[in-house]
Amino acid sequence: MIKLQPGLCTGHFGFYLFPELVERVMPQITLPDGSNRDFDSPITVAAIAESIGPGLAKAALAGRVGGVLVDTSHAVDEDAEVAIVTERDKDGINILRHSCAHLMAQAVQRLFPKAQVTIGPVIEDGFFYDFAFERPFTPDDLAAIEKTMEAIVKEDLEVERSIMSRADAVAMFKDMGEAYKVEIIESIPGNEDLSFYKQGEFIDLCRGPHVPSTGKFKAFKLTSVAGAYWRGDADNEMLQRVYGTAWASKKDLKLYLQRLEEAEKRDHRKLGKQLGLFHFQEEAPGMAFWHPRGWTLYQTIQGYMRKVQQDQGYLEINTPQLVDYSLWEKSGHAAKFSEEMFSVESDNRMYAIKPMNCPCHIQVFNQGLKSYRDLPLRLAEFGSCHRYEPSGSMHGLMRVRSFVQDDGHIFCTEQQIQSEVADFMELLFAVYRDFGFDEVILCLSTRPEKRVGSDEIWDQAETALKEALNATGLPWELVPGEGAFYGPKIEYSLKDCMGRIQQCGTIQVDFFTPGALSAQYVAEDSSRKTPVMLHRAVLGSFERFIGVLIEQFGGAMPAWLAPEQAVILNITDKQSEYCQKLQESMKNKGFRVSADLRNEKIGFKIREHTLQKIPYLLVVGDKEVESGTVAVRKRRGEDLGAMTFDDFCMHLSQDVAQFGRSENSPSAEHPD
Repeated sequence: MIKLQPGLCTGHFGFYLFPELVERVMPQITLPDGSNRDFDSPITVAAIAESIGPGLAKAALAGRVGGVLVDTSHAVDEDAEVAIVTERDKDGINILRHSCAHLMAQAVQRLFPKAQVTIGPVIEDGFFYDFAFERPFTPDDLAAIEKTMEAIVKEDLEVERSIMSRADAVAMFKDMGEAYKVEIIESIPGNEDLSFYKQGEFIDLCRGPHVPSTGKFKAFKLTSVAGAYWRGDADNEMLQRVYGTAWASKKDLKLYLQRLEEAEKRDHRKLGKQLGLFHFQEEAPGMAFWHPRGWTLYQTIQGYMRKVQQDQGYLEINTPQLVDYSLWEKSGHAAKFSEEMFSVESDNRMYAIKPMNCPCHIQVFNQGLKSYRDLPLRLAEFGSCHRYEPSGSMHGLMRVRSFVQDDGHIFCTEQQIQSEVADFMELLFAVYRDFGFDEVILCLSTRPEKRVGSDEIWDQAETALKEALNATGLPWELVPGEGAFYGPKIEYSLKDCMGRIQQCGTIQVDFFTPGALSAQYVAEDSSRKTPVMLHRAVLGSFERFIGVLIEQFGGAMPAWLAPEQAVILNITDKQSEYCQKLQESMKNKGFRVSADLRNEKIGFKIREHTLQKIPYLLVVGDKEVESGTVAVRKRRGEDLGAMTFDDFCMHLSQDVAQFGRSENSPSAEHPD
């Protein structure tokens, strides 16, 4: 880099006359291992990788300069920290997938020149691109697109970045007949020039970065096609969304496709229907109809959480479903979430069906003056909430419009935040273990730019959450600026048996809402103070958590959760009376058990109840009646042999007492 000394003329004449007065600065590159490399002129990321070694140069997909992702063609002209991004980096895989979306779009337009491209982002484990085309894409089309993508990879086209003015870009895309690209550019605020990426005949608007050439792709597959409205608006035209995935190796791709196959077997929507747990229908979109077995599962979970919360000092309450809209305006929810709220007018008043429980819990707190001696006050509610979700975003139990939360709010002083968070985390980890989840991912989201409360209070709250996280001894991730406007939060995500991340629990520190709704307590010095409110949930939405459980266990719930824990099967009618007595005795002991006395072959009945994933099948023939025993089979086909009635009840009790920590590990269960 050339640097002129102060006061010198910058004209070419002065430059050439006095070269000795020009200070030449060599960029110094600091690598991730702390070592430094000096270069005598600006140098590209690709050249830096080459200076380290040819292997790294070949693997380089992008670079990170001063923490910012850039293309390998990016020139570094000043001292900087530089890292080479490869397929081993998470950022590298995302760049690979984003570039693969461009590869797919290029292939589509080679095959179907009239197809218009719109947007093509990276998503979890893959990417998609939306196209406007005159007819639906078929499976044969996807196969042809993949084949064309492979041909473009072999061409090893250079991927070039360029800058263009908005006016030139609009003119270019109009000439190309890309009306959607024109609309996208015209909707981008500001007047800055825009970046574009070109490979062969294909060019697209994009911020990048991208891989240096199309030869970098090793393993990809197009997975499905679906409809999608332009800009997600049902009033706009329907486009075609082609989904795909890309990986660093064919082995990784194969493992992913195997996971997809397993996920399809475990799909909670499919299993919910197969096991008679719930259903959805158009008359109530996004709202589950729970069947007897599904509702038994639901109530079992609710009963468990009720006892856990009572043991931790929570007081259970219940608040109205329909609340005057003015309360939501005071709490700030109307301003921020009005589009997600259902409202109704009656008696010349506007009401909202509650989308969350917190403002109502403050109304309970406000009844009667509270003292510092009453704090912390822990309130819990299995609160039924309704939120509007666009029809295209709903997904079985995972994303619904009507749901119940294991919601709780702790009213406390600022000094009590840390101890309350620590106690909550102890409760949360114990609950997750009981449901069979041992791997929990922790994230701390800190103060956003727009927030309420003083920096001192935020410092105190964030420190309390950090110390509570550190006390677990587990790793956690800091997410700067992503806290709520009213306070920082911790989010707890579960990793399921297929490696997917499911965000469930949370605890949030709220400095704002209690004050907005006039909550106060009498402090030790007799002054009036506003309590801090901790929003907390362990499971989150019951509906979503049950969906997670169904997929985690493949529908084969551990004995404590199974809607039916055992079924008694007679071989002939002669054992019917004995079976009915066993059933009644087990029910009296609190077990969920049925008797199948149909005049069917025993093999047929065993097969049917195995498919229903009932943990224990008790077979009774003449020999069992004579000896007062039952022949015990497990749903996986394991034969436990003959047991007396009392011995089996003890065995089942011990299994139930293990909760989800039993031998029935999720990975061992495979849906049929």
